[in-house]
Amino acid sequence: DRHPLSVSGTGHLAAGRGDGRSAVMFLADLLTTVFERRYLSKGADKADDRPLEALVADLIGATGEVSGQNLARQILSRYGALNDEEKRAFFRHLADGLAVSAPAVRSALEHYEKGQSKASYREFMEAVEPPRQELIRRLNQVPDATRLLVGMREDLLRLSKGDDALQALDLDFRHLFASWFNRGFLVLRPINWESPAQLLEKIIAYEAVHAIDSWSDLRRRLEPVDRRCFAFLHPAMPDEPLIFVEVALTKGIPGSIQGLLAENRTQIEADTADTAVFYSISNCQAGLAGISFGNSLIKQVAADLSLELPKLKTFVTLSPIPGLVRWLEGEGIDHGSADEDTLRKLAARYLMTAKRKDGLPLDPVARFHLGNGALVHQVHAGADLSDKGMKQSAGVMVNYLYDLEKVTQNHERFASTRTIAASSEIKSLSTAGENAFTLELSALN
Repeated sequence: DRHPLSVSGTGHLAAGRGDGRSAVMFLADLLTTVFERRYLSKGADKADDRPLEALVADLIGATGEVSGQNLARQILSRYGALNDEEKRAFFRHLADGLAVSAPAVRSALEHYEKGQSKASYREFMEAVEPPRQELIRRLNQVPDATRLLVGMREDLLRLSKGDDALQALDLDFRHLFASWFNRGFLVLRPINWESPAQLLEKIIAYEAVHAIDSWSDLRRRLEPVDRRCFAFLHPAMPDEPLIFVEVALTKGIPGSIQGLLAENRTQIEADTADTAVFYSISNCQAGLAGISFGNSLIKQVAADLSLELPKLKTFVTLSPIPGLVRWLEGEGIDHGSADEDTLRKLAARYLMTAKRKDGLPLDPVARFHLGNGALVHQVHAGADLSDKGMKQSAGVMVNYLYDLEKVTQNHERFASTRTIAASSEIKSLSTAGENAFTLELSALN
């Protein structure tokens, strides 16, 4: 059950529906990158067996481009061979040995306050930037380094829990990544059944919402004319999706993932659809946690689909509610015996009222979509009967509606006052959910 021509992960082009030109361009990009990597990898210096700390110091002080690239290559190669204890020691060196110098900052600030000149401002800028930021930049000067640095930050996030100094170091990675991966550098690619098999394998591996269990399952999501998939990629990581979204083109708003992904469902012609359903959004790179792509992805895809298919009028998600069961159990509610009407009321109540200490919604998916300017539109019981869906949300799913004329207004109200935009149906269900909540607690007592 493999994708055609996917032997040894080789990309391919196939006849049939899909953007052939985009596929050709994508493959050309990959080949160009491969040749560039091979060329630039030649001529590396012999292995330097000095401690990593010595190589780091030399790289920060290097003035020659070639010597700097050789040092960067060797540091990244040596780092990749470390175990967790050794990686933590490496991060500790960066955190403690390459931090900001407080005396240098005080001195530079004093000079800057006396006279705001180009020289005093440069001195201040250099003082407040820790040497480890320059190290990360210099490590990034060799082919494939961006991908390796994303992996390095993934390690750092995993190993820095409970360690303030290492978490401070992560702020430097995050600061640089926010610039390197800003929207201006990202490329939106349509992913279809004609895309290179190497990329399709990544889609299967990274799918985080509704698992893809075979090539046939993937084909059902990509090949039909009423299905779409789009991914953001970065030129420095052309074979690694950063985030992708799967889209179903439908007539009306669906209320069940089973129906949306059914093998025997009835397909429709794309140009007859009135609704685009974002039913799965997956972040792919753990090392880019905290770098937001989803907002831009959804809005760009909606804009592109609107141009392609003018009859599309509604843009919604069909989303999980991953925190619902945990919240109900924490409140002492026996969701297992609740009927579908009660579950819908309780779910609406959860989405509208369950908050963190900072006033943001308790549910992570709700935070994401509401922060993007969507509104809570409808909830559906029995919508996800998979083991994961039942365990997380008792089978309930929610539609978040992206009204392209109101997303900015909704976003600003949510950001400034934590106001949750919701349909009148959801508001009524939430009010009824308060009564259902009281009845459930009374039954327990």
